[in-house]
Amino acid sequence: MFNIVNTAQAFMSEEQSPNKKPRLIDSMKIGTHNGSFHCDEILACFMLRQLPKYADAEIIRTRDPAVLDTCDVVVDVGGVYDPAKNRFDHHQRTFNESMSTVNPPKKWTTKLSSAGLVYCHFGREIVSKILELPVGDPITDVVYDKVYENFVEEIDAIDNGINQYDGEPRYQISTNISIRVSHFNPQWNEPNADEMAGFLKAMKMVGAEFLDKVLYYKKSWLPARELVEEAVKGRTEVDPSGEIVVFKTGGCPWKDHLFNLEAELDINPPIKYVLYTDQANKWRIQCVPESLVSFSNRLSLPEDWRGLRDDVLTEKSGIEGCIFVHAGGFIGGNHTYEGALEMAKKSLKMAEKKT
Repeated sequence: MFNIVNTAQAFMSEEQSPNKKPRLIDSMKIGTHNGSFHCDEILACFMLRQLPKYADAEIIRTRDPAVLDTCDVVVDVGGVYDPAKNRFDHHQRTFNESMSTVNPPKKWTTKLSSAGLVYCHFGREIVSKILELPVGDPITDVVYDKVYENFVEEIDAIDNGINQYDGEPRYQISTNISIRVSHFNPQWNEPNADEMAGFLKAMKMVGAEFLDKVLYYKKSWLPARELVEEAVKGRTEVDPSGEIVVFKTGGCPWKDHLFNLEAELDINPPIKYVLYTDQANKWRIQCVPESLVSFSNRLSLPEDWRGLRDDVLTEKSGIEGCIFVHAGGFIGGNHTYEGALEMAKKSLKMAEKKT
């Protein structure tokens, strides 16, 4: 159970404070603001409590400077950024730090929130503890970077009001983690709602997702690198074009690795299709997107095949064993490896004829 108190409870003894487990009089204190809470200080508090020093720390929610002065570390309140004093606020007018300025030569230039500040200064230690690896292990550093880029940076940007792109969005995303945290705050028409309970629930949710992300990169994403590299380097044995890659042991997290390997190996022409088996041991052909965040493909499957299935698709394509091609043209299936490979080869040839 997290130990959290309001300003009024800040100096209350544990015997006086209901529903609090006993703690040592000299236990560490993490300070953050009271009132409406946000994802950045929720994550900052959770991350700090992953460190042995703050594992049993009391979390005090207040804006009272006198109370904050008693805290060992303060996040998202106080108007001070001073890592030597463990003060990590980002709201002051003079603040304009990013990962690239705090931890050069890191590339990210998004303005940091309290979550990003804590991650910059304590993230490697936190990640190494979760992974049970030394702080200096190369895997720790790789996971540290990936978790910032794919989890923490989003929270930094949203808390600082930084748009993801220019222009009007085509649709609204209302399920990102920052929005979900906001839903744990008391509603406007809940005058007697338990703010502390909401804070705790939000911390549990954010913490679970943070831990899942860290462990994913070690247990799933990193092991896939070797498989993708082997497949990319052997692609000309599959087809002389070099534009088809086969994962012989099944699907894995391949996109990020493939783009990195293409850049490292200076691959040209770029890879167009990836083949792998699904859970039913059937073969899939998937198009390589233009980028990690794109829904557009480098080369979609032929227009005439899209939305067709089984015998109709087999007859239309002239390829035995076809199962389907998605209406969007980004993925298809075949009962055999030979059939899936022929779908890829024929798609390349049809595209060549059009040009």
